[in-house]
Amino acid sequence: MFRRRNDTDTTVAGSPAAPADGSTVITTGKGRPTPTRREAEAAAKARAKAPRTRKEQAAAKRRVRADEAQKVRTAMKTGDERHLLPRDKGPVRRFVRDYVDHRFSFLEIVLPLVLVTTVLTYSGNPGLVRIGSTVMVAVLALIVMDVLTLRFRLRRELAKRFEGESVKGTTWYAVSRSMQMRFMRLPKSQVKIGEKLPERYR
Repeated sequence: MFRRRNDTDTTVAGSPAAPADGSTVITTGKGRPTPTRREAEAAAKARAKAPRTRKEQAAAKRRVRADEAQKVRTAMKTGDERHLLPRDKGPVRRFVRDYVDHRFSFLEIVLPLVLVTTVLTYSGNPGLVRIGSTVMVAVLALIVMDVLTLRFRLRRELAKRFEGESVKGTTWYAVSRSMQMRFMRLPKSQVKIGEKLPERYR
């Protein structure tokens, strides 16, 4: 009635069956393979590198922010799309920058002219004051004409190259870039004045 236990019968209910090919699997208490020495050392190094205290965590965050800032600064010089600021990303914004940079704009010389006219206006010499006022009026007229021309031609090019895409904010983006002297523009100019622009920006 009772089956005698066989010494060779080592299978216990609930325990994993031995592989059919006779190989041995070493398992931990939770049924997972025992990690190799290399894996254990790698895990130990990872735990050692991980910041533990609040001071270490703050230092790690500062390093990450510094790395990101360095990537942005480099992208501002090279035009690398991956690390540009959100306002500068995308083919539309890249085309706007190239379009502004490939043309000469009176807006580029606004600041020098304003400084000159300011000096003339406050010189106290009536003749120089009249000259300064005349120059200022001429500068304002040129600015208005340049902005209107820029907006009209830019919108036409955007409609041709990016049909159906949103061009919201591109006029102000272009005008604000045009008002900066060329060497101060960020991201840095990637084209020269008069250079022919690519047909596709995708």
